[in-house]
Amino acid sequence: MTVILIFVGAMVGAPLRYLVDRTIQARHDTAYPWGTFLVNLGGCAVLGGLAAAAVSAPVFALVGTGFCGALTTYSTFSYETVRLAEERSYLYATLNVVVSVVAGLGAALLSFTAVAAITG
Repeated sequence: MTVILIFVGAMVGAPLRYLVDRTIQARHDTAYPWGTFLVNLGGCAVLGGLAAAAVSAPVFALVGTGFCGALTTYSTFSYETVRLAEERSYLYATLNVVVSVVAGLGAALLSFTAVAAITG
């Protein structure tokens, strides 16, 4: 059952990542990978909230592992950072790493704190 829940969550997360990434990148004429940054940030926020809500194992499998696992992408983040460095966009490459990590941790913490305050 757990594998099916992960699969169903991923069926939603993966296409959503693609659509959000393409929509965001189409609106920005810059080398910075805004689409990947935003889907990763959103995934961090969702996971932080799930952790604070102490959801059941099936819900975590569906939303945390399946949906967020397919929505967020470390491989694309890594690839885009290397691509920026290869294109000699060293500032963007550095910002991509630093801002993504700091903002991701911040989003998870903010979400965790908000959900913890709401749920008691």
